[in-house]
Amino acid sequence: MSDPIPAPIWQDALSLCRDLQSGSISAQAVMCNVYDRINALNPTFNALVDLLPQDQAMALAVEADAVPIAARGPLHGLPMAPKDAVAVKGFATTWGFPGFAGNIEPSDDELARRMRAAGAIFIGHSNMPEFGLGSHTFNELYGNTYNPYDLSKTPGGSSGGAAVALAADLLPLADGSDLGGSLRNPASFCNVVGFRPSMGRMPFNRGFGWFGRMVTTGPMAKNIPDTALMFSIIAGPDRSDPLTLSDPGITFLDALTPLDVKELKRLRVGFSTDLGSLAIDPEVAQTVRDAASSMESLGAHVVEAAPNLDGAMNVFQVQRAAGLRLLAKRLETISPDWRGMIKDTAQWNIDKGLALTADELMQSELLRTVIYRRITHFFDEYDALIIPSAQVPPFDATLDWVSEINGVNMPTYIDWMAVCCMISVTGLPAISVPGGFTQNGLPIGVQIVGKPRGDLELLRIAHAFEAATEHGLRGPSLSAIR
Repeated sequence: MSDPIPAPIWQDALSLCRDLQSGSISAQAVMCNVYDRINALNPTFNALVDLLPQDQAMALAVEADAVPIAARGPLHGLPMAPKDAVAVKGFATTWGFPGFAGNIEPSDDELARRMRAAGAIFIGHSNMPEFGLGSHTFNELYGNTYNPYDLSKTPGGSSGGAAVALAADLLPLADGSDLGGSLRNPASFCNVVGFRPSMGRMPFNRGFGWFGRMVTTGPMAKNIPDTALMFSIIAGPDRSDPLTLSDPGITFLDALTPLDVKELKRLRVGFSTDLGSLAIDPEVAQTVRDAASSMESLGAHVVEAAPNLDGAMNVFQVQRAAGLRLLAKRLETISPDWRGMIKDTAQWNIDKGLALTADELMQSELLRTVIYRRITHFFDEYDALIIPSAQVPPFDATLDWVSEINGVNMPTYIDWMAVCCMISVTGLPAISVPGGFTQNGLPIGVQIVGKPRGDLELLRIAHAFEAATEHGLRGPSLSAIR
């Protein structure tokens, strides 16, 4: 009989970080507990990759415990494993692609620098799909990541490893990135929180500074207070970003206080099960209705309504593909035969980008501007919009992507994620919070979209919803996993 899995020694990241700062718990104790759980569970889930040997991680924890209390940052001594798209000094940034496995980073990018400056200890990376493409975490380098609520299911992606690490209590906090739902979708599938901030809220680290700007990094956690803590550290102005927003990260600690009764009664909330016309699994649709009812019971004025997002998926497909032209140039430096080295969906999407015309690019930007104007008018009437975080519950890990929903064919590997992709086009803040479960016990998240640059208000709304519903308190059963 195998030994029992050691329980996590933290209840939540916010309390743990305060205890590490004050010295009431040691970084060595936390690191030992984290590695005990990683050693017991990660071989099954495959959430964390490129891990430091435990003795090296423990040596870093010893160094952290020697730091005077007065000099300790808000993430002091906290083990973290940034997504495998984040450059961390001394680790390879592979993007799940064998051809990038030798890319040992000489320095941290700005996101990692902010976490390290706050006292985090980096122990590896969280797994992701190849190049971050597709909301299902698998790649040829590290393999599949599996959902802790059902090992036959995907955790989603592309921040799937991060979502699983949180759900299984392998780590207290995580980060991710989101182009077409890569923070929101895995959060939905793993019953955690994934927050896509307003464009310009996070440090800019790659791609185009202006044109086609849809990707952003963001925090992941098991609840809203932990999300607010992480966001307060990694958000904030970045002088290298032409779209940067000026609010300092510490501003978002105000989200530790949810909306009060008076504020909730002034709240105007729209909800839509299908964002107008999308194919949505019936259990997902019911979860959105239940979420709307929960907000109404809190005192908010709730109306079934959706913004006009006509053309948003076309904009998303064009601008996503345009960005992949940069990936093609990088792959050419590895091998002229790079197409045979990558998955079919990545090859299709890159080739789509290479075939784009200048007129298509300009028209997509013009239409995106029209869509933004439309949705700002919608948010003149509403403070938030509740929609699905994913159009389906977690699906079989043997599938590459969802090709059909309710009998409706999904033409490409992106279309089943439209409920997130269309919101990405707007640049508005959006958060996935636990919304309930299917009859088979699989998590379903709900996506709450906020006003333009309304990140703080959105976090406070989500906090009120979370406190009232408590869906996030239901964790996976891990006792039989070894």
